[in-house]
Amino acid sequence: MESGAFYLIPTPIGNRDDITLRALEIMREVDAIACEDTRHSSPLLQHHGIHKPLISLHEHNEMRRVPELIERVRQGESIAMITDAGMPGISDPGYRLVQRCIEEQVPYHVLPGPSAVLNALIGSGFPCHAFSFGGFLSVKKGKRAQTLQAALDSSQTHLFFESPHRLISTLEILAELQPHARVCVARELTKKFETFHRDSAAALFQHFQAHPPKGEIVLVVHGQEALDA
Repeated sequence: MESGAFYLIPTPIGNRDDITLRALEIMREVDAIACEDTRHSSPLLQHHGIHKPLISLHEHNEMRRVPELIERVRQGESIAMITDAGMPGISDPGYRLVQRCIEEQVPYHVLPGPSAVLNALIGSGFPCHAFSFGGFLSVKKGKRAQTLQAALDSSQTHLFFESPHRLISTLEILAELQPHARVCVARELTKKFETFHRDSAAALFQHFQAHPPKGEIVLVVHGQEALDA
């Protein structure tokens, strides 16, 4: 392991054992671990017997905390960064840290690991030779409709994060735009109650009206012009 460097480490998206040996080794050797939520990360670290000083690093303190961490690394410390789940920087803190490292020529390393986006893509059964990830859909219905229409009109598979309380509204929009569109709702990935609901937009809208969704959700939309590989 390199001293005086950052390590961006993906963490499990549901199953605590979905973490690489290299990730565990590095977290045992670094001087400190920056966490999106120290209360959330502590049980995972304790589960794997890792006891290191934890530093809070989230969207509300990134601007202030990143320069402090940069200075610590310049002084020779090695610091790991983890988020609540998955790859740092994907709809999570991490982007600003990497940008600052590039600007100031501070060493950093990105480890491979779990990603809800890729799990949902492969599990959906939709074409995966060309795809795009749109992050969280807008809370504004009109903007959501524009984004979903563009996804339907494209030649790619599109993935979005969506909250359970907004999923029914989003499926209603899809059903209005293109009732026969192929859609997959990937829910609770890698967890005990993982499910992949694949059907037309109209059918899934009806299903989730009768069975309100719970848990973490990735919405996968098959573009109308997408070609199956």
